[in-house]
This record gives sequence, structure tokens and C-alpha cells, in this order.
Amino acid sequence: MSAIIDTRFTTMFGLELPLAGFSRSPGVVAEVSAAGGLGVLAATPYVPDELDRHLTWIAERCDGAPFGVDLLVPPGPMTGVASGPLPVTHVDFVRELLAEHGIASPGLGQLGHGATTTTSLSADGVEALLDVTFAHRPALVANALGPAPARLIERAHAEDVPVAALIGSSTHARRQLDLGVDVLVAQGTEAGGHTGSIATMVLTPEIVDLAGDVPVLAAGGIADGRQLAASLALGAAGAWCGSVWLASEEDITPTTVKRRLLRAGSGDTVRSTARTGKPARQLRSAWHDAWESADAPPVLPMNQQLLLSKDAWALIEAAAEEGRDVDELTSFFVGQVVGRMTEIRPTRQIVHDMVAGCVEAIGGLGGRR
Repeated sequence: MSAIIDTRFTTMFGLELPLAGFSRSPGVVAEVSAAGGLGVLAATPYVPDELDRHLTWIAERCDGAPFGVDLLVPPGPMTGVASGPLPVTHVDFVRELLAEHGIASPGLGQLGHGATTTTSLSADGVEALLDVTFAHRPALVANALGPAPARLIERAHAEDVPVAALIGSSTHARRQLDLGVDVLVAQGTEAGGHTGSIATMVLTPEIVDLAGDVPVLAAGGIADGRQLAASLALGAAGAWCGSVWLASEEDITPTTVKRRLLRAGSGDTVRSTARTGKPARQLRSAWHDAWESADAPPVLPMNQQLLLSKDAWALIEAAAEEGRDVDELTSFFVGQVVGRMTEIRPTRQIVHDMVAGCVEAIGGLGGRR
């Protein structure tokens, strides 16, 4: 397979396109890989049996094309977690917020909608997901939470699987390179917002200069061909895109949320701890305004905040599906690409338009400044 745009990244994985498509949606992952990029499935939302089914499904539809898996593998015991029931003060605070928007919340805090994610972040949960992942022979394993643990790198390299790591600073990059990772994803704050506050335009060339022969992918705010071309111009070997796929037909995000995303602009996001207990970029809503108010209780440790917010979001999404107006509360994890989401399109069309725009932008540099 010859690359349309040849880089270290396309050479390493035998790709046509210097593009990685990160998504929790198996349909998006399969379509990106089938289109010539590298689809990467976010595995943490799934239990092992689900992950096994999804990876089997993806492999069948990729027809031999490579795909990757992204996991949150902590370097040791998770910090910032707590055990025991959710505090009554926090449950009451969220119950009152939902009631203000006409949403009843029976069983709030005990519905368990966040249980899968918190279980997947436990030591046993991570190892079970890794077992499933390596059984499917992915082309890449990405670690999105801090330094990749030695056990992950050793196991991946023993099975001839490269390891990628998301980083947000030169300090992160040096640490990952010392550990032996094979691909660096320079994620600016415009993306998920959980790697730091340095912008993609500043971060990417800094990491490229440090990385030597290790391929660097730019991430954060990349949604069209001009931005892919800019990533290459900064020295990156390609782009790692996540939020752009939320506007695809194959993405599993509820339609009510997609409509809100299409109406939003790049200034409508906020980097907040209110959903997960850790910083993450989200579409700003009344939920975030409430948690930033003087009357709000302190944000809980990660696992508890996840359990509480996922229960609440299940109730909000159910109300939206019933046709009730909950727009003020509707949110989602999303980068600042929301300003470039204007319609729902097939994943392959998004890939095609991005690559065609990149080629056009590169060709136009000779006569336009």
C-alpha cells in the first residue's frame, strides 16, 4: 500500500494517510482504518466481553487494515479515588440541579452508570482489557493516562506492538521517550484538555524537536485539511483526531447531543473537573455553571465524581430522548473543533475531505502567503 502523503507514521503502520481516528465508536474506528488511516478504539468505556466483540467486529470490517486500541493504564495504584457511598451533600446538590430543569432523579448516585469506567480503571480491570486487546493483535496500543507503565511497554514490545502516549508538555515527552514509547501524540489544550494547557501550535514543534526519529502526531482542534497540512508543516508525522468524528453518521453519541454540538461554537467549551473529577474539555452547560457557583460542594475524587455525573447524565439524556427541552444541561466531552461541525456526514467523507483539503493546502503554499 502506497501512502498518499508519506511520513514516518504512514511508513510505520503501512497506511495511505497520516491520520489517526480516535473514537469510542467501533463504526468510526473501522471506517477510518478502511479509508487508509489508523482507527483507534477507546477501550476504557467497555468491559472485556464488550471490547472483545467490538474488536472482532472492527477487524472483520477493516479487511486486514491496521487498527489500534487506546487504554487508560495508570503507572501504579490510582490516586485521587475514594471508597464508600457518595456524600449526601453532593447527591442532593445534583438532585436539586436536575429538579430545576424538570428532571426527577430517583436512585441518583445508586444507578451505577459510571461503574464500567471505574471498574476499567482498577488494576484488575486494566489487566483484563489488556488481555483482550493483545489477543486481537492491534497495530498500536495507546496509553492516555500519564507515563506508560513498564509492564505495558514490555508486553507490547514482546508482541511487536508499538506503544503511543499522549503528552501535553516537553516534560511529559522526555519521560515517555525515556520509557521507550514508539509514537508521541502532542495533544494541545484545544483537544480533550486533560494533558495540560499548552496550545497545539506551540506544543507540536517543541515535541518534534525533542522526539528525534520517534513519530509525533499533532492533536487538538484538528478538523479539516488545512489543519492537517499545518500539523505536517509543524513537523508532525500526522494528526490524531477525536472530536471531529462526533459529527459522523457512525458515531454512537445520542442524536440530541449531536444537534447541540452542531449549534455550538469553538468558544462554547470549558476545561472542567465537574464531570470526571479531573480536568477535561466539555461543552459548557448549566451543569458546569452550577459546579462553579459559590454554593457548590467541592468536586469529588475521580471515581465518585464519575459515578455521580454519569448517573445524572443518563437521566438528562433520557429526558432529551423523550423530547423534553434539556438543552441548557446537555453537554459532552469535546475539543474546540465544535466550531467546525456543521453537518452529520459519513466518517469516510470526513476523512476524504480532510485529506483532499490537506493536499490542496500544501499545493497552494507555493503561490500564497
